[in-house]
Amino acid sequence: MKMTKKAITLGLGLVVMGSASFAQSLSDAKKAIDAEQYQKATSMLKTLVSSQASKGENYYNLGEVYLKMDYVDSARAVFTKGVTADPKNSLNYIGLGEADLVSNNPTSAKTNFAKAVEVSSKKDWIPQLYIGKAYIATDKPDFEAALPYLQKAEELDANDKDAETFIALGDYYALQKKNSEALQNYMRAGNINESILRAPVQIGRMYKESRAFTESEQQLKEVIAKDANYGPAYREIAELYMQWAIQMPNEFAAKSAQALENYKKYLDLTDKSYESRLRYAQFLFYAKDFKTLEQESATLQQMNPNDPKNLVVTRLRGYSAFENKNFPQSLEYMNDFFAKAKDTSRIVASDYLYLGRAQLAAGNDSLALINITKAVEKDSTNVEALADVAKAYFDAKKYAKSAQVYDKVIKAGPNAKGVLYSYFYDGLAYYFDYANQYSAKLNPSKDLLVKADSAIAKVAQLAPETTDAYLYRGRINNLLDDEANPKGLLVPHYEMFIKKVTVDKPDLAPANARKLSEAYDNLAGFYAISDKAKAIDYLNKSIAANPAGTFAPAKLKELTAPAAKAPVKKK
Repeated sequence: MKMTKKAITLGLGLVVMGSASFAQSLSDAKKAIDAEQYQKATSMLKTLVSSQASKGENYYNLGEVYLKMDYVDSARAVFTKGVTADPKNSLNYIGLGEADLVSNNPTSAKTNFAKAVEVSSKKDWIPQLYIGKAYIATDKPDFEAALPYLQKAEELDANDKDAETFIALGDYYALQKKNSEALQNYMRAGNINESILRAPVQIGRMYKESRAFTESEQQLKEVIAKDANYGPAYREIAELYMQWAIQMPNEFAAKSAQALENYKKYLDLTDKSYESRLRYAQFLFYAKDFKTLEQESATLQQMNPNDPKNLVVTRLRGYSAFENKNFPQSLEYMNDFFAKAKDTSRIVASDYLYLGRAQLAAGNDSLALINITKAVEKDSTNVEALADVAKAYFDAKKYAKSAQVYDKVIKAGPNAKGVLYSYFYDGLAYYFDYANQYSAKLNPSKDLLVKADSAIAKVAQLAPETTDAYLYRGRINNLLDDEANPKGLLVPHYEMFIKKVTVDKPDLAPANARKLSEAYDNLAGFYAISDKAKAIDYLNKSIAANPAGTFAPAKLKELTAPAAKAPVKKK
C-alpha cells in the first residue's frame, strides 16, 4: 500500500467554514487532527467510516484520534474493525500495536507491527514510519525500537517525498534532547513542504524546552504570522510564556497573563471539546489562576459526568478549593478523588499533598502527617508542607511529635528553602519537650537537650546573625551542665548573644533588654563562686539593661554584703 502525502495548502479558517464535501474528505480530517480539533476530526472520520466502510485509512485515523484523547479501548475497537474491513491495509495493525504500547504490552505490539510489515509492500515507507512514530508516542518512548523503523522509512523514501518522515525523526531526537539532530530534521521537513506548520512549531517547542525563551518566542510568532488560525502555535507559545513565568518569578504576573491570553486563543481555534477545556483547566492551575480554575472545573464536571477523565476534574476541584481557602470543600473533593482512583499509579505527589493540607486545615494532624509524608516521598520539593505539619504540632504544644516531624523535614530537604526555620523549631521542640517533662518530674533524658543544642547550633552556623540561636544555646547548655559541679557550658553562648546585640549591632540592644538581662544574670550566677568581681560586673550590667529585673539586685546585695564577723570566744 502506498499513501501520497498532500501538502497542506488551506488555512484552518477555510477548514472551519467547511461544507458537506469537507466532512467526507480524509485530507480535511487530517488537517483537523493536526490543528488539534479532535472533536471535529472525530465527527468527520465517523462519517467517512460510515460512508467508506472498506477503506482502512479512515478507521486508522479515527483510532489515532481516540488515542490522542486517551480513549484506548475505543481506539482498539476501531482498529479491530479496520482490520476486518481492510485486512491488507497495514495501518490498523499499527494502530493495534500502538494501543498495545499504551497498555504496556510490548510483546503484543511487536506481533501487530510484524503483521503490518507482512501485509505491506516492501517498498512502502509508510508502515515503517508509523511504527517508528508509535514507539515514541507513548509516555515512555522506546527509542531503541523506534530508530530502525524511522531509518528504514527514510531509506525507502529515497526521493524525500514525505516531510512527515523528517518530522518524526525530529521528534525522535528532540525527545532525547539531541537538539542539533532534531533541528536538522525539522528544517528538512520544512524544505520539502513549506506549508507544513508543525515542523516550525516543534522547533519553537524545542527552543522552549532548552530555555531559549526569546528564540522560541520569535519562532512561534513567525508561525502565527504565516497562519493566524493555527491553534497549536498558540498552545506552544502559551506553554512558553508559562514556563518563562515560572523560571523568572519577577516576570511571573506579566508572562502568566500572556500565557492565559494565548491559551484562550488556542481554545477559540479548536472545538472547545471536553479534552481541550480539561487541558485549559490544568493550565489554569499552573498559571495559579485558582478562581477561574474553580469555575472551569465545576463546569467540566457537568459536561461529561461519566467520563473517566472526570477523576482529573475532581482532583483540580480539590486543588482549587484549597487554594481559594474553601478547605471543607477541598477535603470533600480530595476524599472523593482517592475513593475513585482505582489505578494508584496515576496518583501523584500533589494529590497526597492537597489531601494532607486539607486534613491539616481540618485539624486532622495525624492523617495530614501520613499523606504529606507520602507527598514528600514522591517529591521532596513538598517538604515545606511537611514543615507545616510539624509547626501545627508545635503550636498545639505537642513538642515530642513536632520534633519527630521536623527531623523528617530536615532529612528530606537539608537544603530546602525553609530549612533554617525547621532547624530552629526542631531545637525548640526538643527543648520544650525536655522542660515539660522536667516540670512534670518525669526525669527526662538529657539526650533531648543534646538534640536541641545540635539543631540550634545549625541555625547559628547557617545564619550567624540569628541572635536567638545563641540565647537558646545558653539556656539549653545551662540545663546540660552538671548541676553539682558546673563547667560553664552556658558561658560562650550567652557571651556571644551579648556581643551580637551590644557590639556587632548595638541598635538591637533596646529591643533585647530582657534577654540581655537574662544573659547577664546567668553569667553572674555561674561566676558568683569562682570570680565575684566578674559576677558583680554582670549584675550591674543586668540592672542597667533591665531596671525592673529582680534577680540582679537581690544577687548583687548578696555578693556585696559585708562578711559576717566571727563570734568572739569567751575566755
